[in-house]
Amino acid sequence: MLKEILSITGKPGLFKLVSQGKNMLIVESLVDGNRVPAFAKDKAVSLGDIAIFTDTEEVPLSEVLEKVKAKENGAKCAIDPKSDNDALRKYMGEVLPNFDRDRVYPSDIRKLINWYNLLISSGMTDFVTKEEEVKTEENTEGKEEVKEKKKTAATATAKKAPANKSVKTSQSKAAGATRTNRSNRGV
Repeated sequence: MLKEILSITGKPGLFKLVSQGKNMLIVESLVDGNRVPAFAKDKAVSLGDIAIFTDTEEVPLSEVLEKVKAKENGAKCAIDPKSDNDALRKYMGEVLPNFDRDRVYPSDIRKLINWYNLLISSGMTDFVTKEEEVKTEENTEGKEEVKEKKKTAATATAKKAPANKSVKTSQSKAAGATRTNRSNRGV
């Protein structure tokens, strides 16, 4: 769900991806519903690709938004995004206790609160899809199993590859093309 929602540098608010053109995206503002083009220079970032730093790992934004929703019982945030920095850090500590206080700035927390309020007011309340929940549960339960499968796959691939065949790399092909071109010119 958050993969379709974009934050665009230089344009306030959040945008829903509507369509893709040849050199642009067509996006719709969640604030007023206006459709506008977003070009490559605008630097659009999907909310699904954003994560919050913690002391041990990065937590996807969708999970953090779910925690905010649980804290606020599905309503808008009680804290004002324009609050002082200490109040914002205290609020973030209640939502995500182990967030990295050195790398998560008050401006990031303000943005998180603004985004959450905007998503709630536009009727988007499901931040984590069922597929993401299943993947998260599988990742936490079976990390060792996944590592073992990767080892098995790597071993099988290594056995199938021929050991003594010489492979031409793209560099050797490019070097040969350069020599050929020089010999054709009489150099």
